[in-house]
Parts: sequence; structure tokens; C-alpha cells
Amino acid sequence: MIPLKDDNPTRTFPFVTVLLIAANLALFLWEVLLSAGARDELILKLAVIPFEITHLEPGEADLVLYNGMTLLTAMFVHGGVLHLAGNMIYLWIFGNNIEDSMGHARFLLFYILCGLAASFAQIAASPLSRVPMIGASGAISGVLGGYLILFPAARVLTLVFVFFFVRIVPIPAVIVLGFWFLIQLVNAGQIAPGGVAWFAHIGGFITGLALIALFRRRRPRYSLF
Repeated sequence: MIPLKDDNPTRTFPFVTVLLIAANLALFLWEVLLSAGARDELILKLAVIPFEITHLEPGEADLVLYNGMTLLTAMFVHGGVLHLAGNMIYLWIFGNNIEDSMGHARFLLFYILCGLAASFAQIAASPLSRVPMIGASGAISGVLGGYLILFPAARVLTLVFVFFFVRIVPIPAVIVLGFWFLIQLVNAGQIAPGGVAWFAHIGGFITGLALIALFRRRRPRYSLF
């Protein structure tokens, strides 16, 4: 299932959501304009590498600062057009309502905290991994968790694939996001999960579930609490 839009209007313009999307697009454009070698070098510099985090020594102040900054910079780096487009679609559809529910500054803090928690979840799951971890999906997973709590009954216009049949169907957010989370759990349990940071998605989503009550300023209709 691929979400296309929701029927959940906002009262305010989502400045932070738009700025986050613009920042991700700008950095990706920078990547595209670089040569292949320079692009790979840039991604390595900005990505989170779990092994580098788990093997830091307290006395290595420069390395501690550098690797700490990658926890933030990695949220804005993407490995390809599909990677970027998928994340930005989810951020636009669900981020504007979460920003509307808590205000611009609180939403930015919420987004960053979810992204950090997502990175730490993946690091905890693969502490010896040297594979660069990039993408906004961990932070966006937190947005999805918050949306599930606040707007479970909102209708999401969704592109549904059933074998050879494709349909666009309005589906309650609780089903769309619940199905999304189930996919993350199933894939995280695979012996060879591939190059996707499934545990980052799970960690971000759970963080969003946990933090949304602290960050929201108003209680939307039909919220779970």
C-alpha cells in the first residue's frame, strides 16, 4: 500500500515540514551534482556508522563530536531518488497534521528526537555494523507513530496492489499505518534483512507513540487518548 494523500485538513501552514522537505531535496541535489567518488565520500562523512559509535573512547573528543553530529546529518542524506521520494511523500502526508497539532518548534524537536531514537535503536540492534546508515525514515517513522495516535480514523487515499490489480482506495489511517508497522516487524525478524534499517523504523515509530502525548497542544477528534 502506498499512501497518496489524506482527508485531514490543517489549521496552520506546515512551515517546518516544508523546510525539512526542502533541506532533504537540497542535499540530494548536491549529491547528484557531485562525481560518483565525491558523492560516496560525502555520504560516508554524513552517515551514521554503528561501529564508529559503539567503539568511541571518552578521551577522543573530536571523534565523539563528529560521530554525534552524524546522528543529525544522516537524517538528511538519501541513497537514491526512490529512497528520497518515498520518505518525502510520507513526511508531507502525515507531517503537516502532526506539526499542526503541536506547533512548529515543538514539531521540529519531536522530529529530531524520533530520528535520534531511531538511530540508537538500529545501533543497538547492529552495534558492530560498518554499513553507513542514512535517510529520514527513522524520524518520519516517529511522525507516523504520532499520527496513528492522534488521527486513527483519518482517511488516507492509498494505492493498493493486489496481484495484478491496482486500485486507489480510501483507508483508515490505523489500517495503513498498522500495516506499515507490521511490515517493519516482519522484515526486522528476517535472518538477512538486507540494506534497510528496519530497527530504526521500529524505534522511531515507538518513540513517536510514546512522545506524542507530551508534545501535542490540542486533542484532535477521534484520537486514541
